[in-house]
Amino acid sequence: MIGISESVMRFLLAFVVVGPLLGALAALLPAPPGLKGKSPEQAVLRHGVTVTGAVLLAAIVLAAGFDHGHPSKMQATTDISWIPALHVRIHLGIDGISLPLVVLTALLTFLCALYSYFKPPAGPTPKAFVALLLLLESGTLATFAVLDLLLFFLAFETVLVPMYFLIARWGGEGRRAAAWRFILYTLLGSVVMLLGLLLIGLKAGTFDMVALATDNGRSLTASVQVVAVLAIAVGLAVKTPMWPLHSWLPDAHTAAPTVGSVLLAGVLLKMGTYGFVRILLPIAPHGFHTFAPYLAALAVTGIIYGSLACLALAKQGAKGDLKRLIAYSSVGHMGFVLLGIATMTPTGVNGALFANIAHGLITGLLFFLVGAIKDRTGTTDLDALALPASGHRRPASDSAAPGEVRTGAALYGRAPRLGGLLAFAAVASLGLPGLAGFWGEMLALFGSFRPAAGLSRPAFLAFMAIGAFGTLLTAAYMLAVVRRVCMGAGPRETPELADVHGFEFAAWTPLVALTVLAGLWPKALLGLTDPAVQQLLAGGTR
Repeated sequence: MIGISESVMRFLLAFVVVGPLLGALAALLPAPPGLKGKSPEQAVLRHGVTVTGAVLLAAIVLAAGFDHGHPSKMQATTDISWIPALHVRIHLGIDGISLPLVVLTALLTFLCALYSYFKPPAGPTPKAFVALLLLLESGTLATFAVLDLLLFFLAFETVLVPMYFLIARWGGEGRRAAAWRFILYTLLGSVVMLLGLLLIGLKAGTFDMVALATDNGRSLTASVQVVAVLAIAVGLAVKTPMWPLHSWLPDAHTAAPTVGSVLLAGVLLKMGTYGFVRILLPIAPHGFHTFAPYLAALAVTGIIYGSLACLALAKQGAKGDLKRLIAYSSVGHMGFVLLGIATMTPTGVNGALFANIAHGLITGLLFFLVGAIKDRTGTTDLDALALPASGHRRPASDSAAPGEVRTGAALYGRAPRLGGLLAFAAVASLGLPGLAGFWGEMLALFGSFRPAAGLSRPAFLAFMAIGAFGTLLTAAYMLAVVRRVCMGAGPRETPELADVHGFEFAAWTPLVALTVLAGLWPKALLGLTDPAVQQLLAGGTR
């Protein structure tokens, strides 16, 4: 959109990846006397906002300077030899597939830092919190920007350490067990993934993802591709998370602090699906083709399983946790992403990439809202939120007199703006047309209607029907949540809650605006991803 030289673009991408890492190191140093202000703790939180803001600004300038006329071309590339004996290079670059994920990561991390400045999570020193948040951002951004298989693995693993400590040290009840389950699941999956990455690199003679994608699997035998895809897919599926490797996710989300849940759902889950598109589809197409029907079957199973789990949690009297419900909803939503990828068609893969971004925006907003509700009420228990403050059902005789205005226990009566935002995020999550959640799921289902050549069309038609049924279940549990949490009525003496604060409005408005913008103008995103996907499926990236 604006003319920026390649050298400046290269610098911007390097800064986006390395800047948060340098900021994390700086956060651990003593603040200069002039920057401490009245509170050293506020100084380090302000440092986090400054660094993530600078990274977001660089990402926006990078997006503005991106050549939108050639989104399939790798841009802002850096290629430096790092370990010559292993042919490992520091290779960075972005195209229409990775650019939206880079901007999404920078945006969500900045909003989390801004939110934490005004609402620091309860726990140890903010200095460690800010350093871990920035290290997490650096690892995530590197995952989407590196173009070397071993660098991808290192970046993929880097995020595990900060997320573990964010959950274990700043989380809520059951945080240590949830953090251990998170780290064990993802580490075990990553060990298997590393074996697959090494197999590809050693057999092909290079770890360069661009060269491997251009080769399109021609230097790898069919058996090598099958083994490599199976190994790599296990590690990616754990991070996605794909049913039945998802069981670490609900506990991690429930125990994590608000910003940890936002980043876990908003960007970390996308690392797994990004690996499917960036590595497996172009580098080992034959092996992926072999497993595509099984991936699709597991994807639609996850859609139904996640939806049924949410319906069970939303049921009155089930003592369901709202945060846990949203975590299970992610299993279903990421199932649509995996279904789109499994079709191996431009339509399906574009839908998967669109659903990735939509899920990051909408679910990030949902976790922000649930965190705000917990701060105000002290609970995320659905039964407690839906019942009057006294914890007892309102007797049938307790009816409002004619003309009497009742202050309800639910959000519409106690905090109408907060209730309205929760309802908005819920209907966006269920895929209401005109909002971001609609297009990705629709395109994933369309891709299943006519999958790639060689894939069983009757099987994928069945998967499409099951996925479509899953959208009905999604609408059912999301509307049940809105009805119970936002619309329930309580006794007259129920006190009002603090409505949306100014800093919350600042942190949530971009997510609301982008959810509407992506829903009304999907071409803004699809125009970036489609040419890159077309070329990726046709034989790699130039």
